[in-house]
Amino acid sequence: MERRDEELGWIRQSREGDLAAFEELIRRYQQMIHALTFRMTGSPSDAEDLAQEVFIQAFRKLNSFRGDAQFSTWLYRIGINTCLNWKKSQQRRAQLHHEWAQQPDAAIDRNNELAARVQEALLALPPKQRAAVILTTYEGMNHAEAARVLGCSETTVSWRVFTARKKLKRLLTAHE
Repeated sequence: MERRDEELGWIRQSREGDLAAFEELIRRYQQMIHALTFRMTGSPSDAEDLAQEVFIQAFRKLNSFRGDAQFSTWLYRIGINTCLNWKKSQQRRAQLHHEWAQQPDAAIDRNNELAARVQEALLALPPKQRAAVILTTYEGMNHAEAARVLGCSETTVSWRVFTARKKLKRLLTAHE
């Protein structure tokens, strides 16, 4: 029971902003999470990146830990979800690469030109709108996930995406 009490103390201190306490939680579970992310990805570098992302997510969501389950169980859930989201993202990228590889050269040239125009238009957006579009459109996050990443409400994300799409449409049709 002493170990659980010590752990709950670190969680409480972490919630209060004590980074050293959160570092103790990381030290305790770093190997477990890295092993999980490695088994899920099969790649040492991806596993390292994902393990880091798991702890970032855990820190952001620490107030949602109710203590009903073990902290390790809660952390595993974050790890699994992070890996599954990564896998979906990887599959989308692979599918896009495959589709692009199947296109004739003329189509590739048109697509490269369009991609350059879209990138230019994205860069013309204010940074917060650009981030909302990238997370929801390119990274496949829903508005709730994007809101957590951006540290704002879902409504704010929705409004930023709506406004950004109007601007993108105007910017892209102005070049035609």
